[in-house]
Amino acid sequence: MPIHPTALVDPGAHLADDVDIGPWAWIDARVHLGPGVRVGAHAIIKGPTEIGAGTRVFHHAVLGEDPQDLKYRGEPSRLVIGAHNVFREFTTVNRGTAHGGALTRIGDHNLFMAYSHVAHDCQVGSHCVFANAASLAGHVVIEDHAVIGGLAGVHQWSRVGRFAMLGAGGMAAQDIPPFTLAQGDRARLFGLNLVGLRRKGMALPTLQALKAAYRELFHTGQPLRIALEQAREVYVDIPEVIELVAFIEGSRRGVCRSAGAEAGPE
Repeated sequence: MPIHPTALVDPGAHLADDVDIGPWAWIDARVHLGPGVRVGAHAIIKGPTEIGAGTRVFHHAVLGEDPQDLKYRGEPSRLVIGAHNVFREFTTVNRGTAHGGALTRIGDHNLFMAYSHVAHDCQVGSHCVFANAASLAGHVVIEDHAVIGGLAGVHQWSRVGRFAMLGAGGMAAQDIPPFTLAQGDRARLFGLNLVGLRRKGMALPTLQALKAAYRELFHTGQPLRIALEQAREVYVDIPEVIELVAFIEGSRRGVCRSAGAEAGPE
């Protein structure tokens, strides 16, 4: 187990046999590092934190620190990270609070570029990309394959759907539906995330159905409730459209509106 002699590893930490820990790193008690985890120089991991196999933590990243929440009073909380994630330099991820289930959770195969931030009680799926300095406020949900652009931010309690993208510098104060592209302050929708969907191999008929459903939901001028009901009936055999409809129906903060013609009143 290659642990640099200057690294500070608490005896209460649980490390797999092949963990690699660089110089001046600090591994706190109640930290579990899975097989093949690599921790760079000056990185800090505080517990209780679990990190899955093959994850790489680059230099000066800080994972599992106390939440930046004035309501936090030292109650027990955790950070759980899946396998094969990459946390680049100066990335920060906080543990949860009692107000959010006391848990921040991150899935597998995510890339967090330098200076990105995940706040308390966030739930991040798998195969997501956070560009440099992308930031999540507390209680945010990011679904699988989402992309958060550089210097972009997501407001507390907001959601970003599967295969959605928030462009660089965007500030999302409401939910971003799955498969869509959002940009700006406050973020508006600019259609589907076509580049991302094509790269993932989405079939042409599914893309066409999503395009048609998007137009009906955001560009007909009819009340959104009616547009959702119609989309659910017309595209009952297209799971991706039903997913889009269900996401919008389940929104508590409301969804970002289209940059073009908008749906009518709720």
